Formats: sequence, C-alpha cells, structure tokens
Amino acid sequence: MKKINKSSLNTQKGFTLIELVVVIVILGILAATAAPKFIDLTSDAKKATMKGLRGAVESATSMVHAKALVSNTIAESSSKLTVNGSDINVFAGWPTNEAATWTAIASISSDSFLSVVSSTSANGSSEIVWYPFQETALADVAAAKTAACYVSYTESLKSAIRPIITIVDTGC
Repeated sequence: MKKINKSSLNTQKGFTLIELVVVIVILGILAATAAPKFIDLTSDAKKATMKGLRGAVESATSMVHAKALVSNTIAESSSKLTVNGSDINVFAGWPTNEAATWTAIASISSDSFLSVVSSTSANGSSEIVWYPFQETALADVAAAKTAACYVSYTESLKSAIRPIITIVDTGC
C-alpha cells in the first residue's frame, strides 16, 4: 500500500475566495467601461424622440383644425386663433409653420435636443423641419433633410387637404 504523505494534503488546488472576488471586480469594471462603446443607445433615443415629436405634431394639428372648424376660421386665408392662451396663426384652418405656433400649441421648441428650420416654397406653402441638435445650426430645410433624421410639417393651402407630416429616422 502506498503511504500518504501529510504535506501533500495541505497543498492548495484552486483559487481563494479573495482572488475570485478581485477577478470579478476587475471584470465588472472592464464591462462597465466597455459596454457603452458597444451598446449605442443614442440612435434609439433619437428615433424615439422623432416618433414622439411626430405624434405631438399630428395631435396638435388635429386639435387646432378642430378648433378652427368650431370657431369658423377655416377660410383659405391667414387668421388668428387662440390656443392655450396664445394667439397663433392659422391658414385655411391649419397651423402655420412658425416656431412660435408650435411652442404655443404643442410645447415644441428648440432646446438642448431639437433644432428647427423653416422655408417657403415657390407655390407659397411653407415647411418647418425639426432635427436633432447640432453645434452649428443648419442653413435651410434641404440641409436639415440631408441628415435623414427629422420630422417635417408642410402647410396646406386648402382647408380640405391635411398638412403633410413626415418622419425620416434612417439617419438617426
């Protein structure tokens, strides 16, 4: 029979609890610093904001038009309508593309996330475009649309035709 040596029983095989805890802490620190670089939530946040903005524009447009119908201010010309205690401009019963109009009716304003630009086309219709904030403001609607992350509102010149509200979030 083989004789068992006492010194071989006391030798450790494996890691101590302290060594395991240190390794887990180091892996946790590495994961916390590396994960945000691999999981980019910025794009998802921009897309969600653009979808929320489109919903706000849609509902505000419908509410203003309903109020214009009730107030009988749907003539195909410019007029004023009081919404939330503010006088706003409407054309043919639909909200105009002025930034102040959208601040009054839907609390949409340029802030730390959204920038806004508007223009008037040759046929007289106006368009307003909201896009994610950039350090340098974009010069016009065409420049804002090149980023492919925006919500646009194109005014209607007829009371029977709803304004066009478009969302593009492929570049967010």
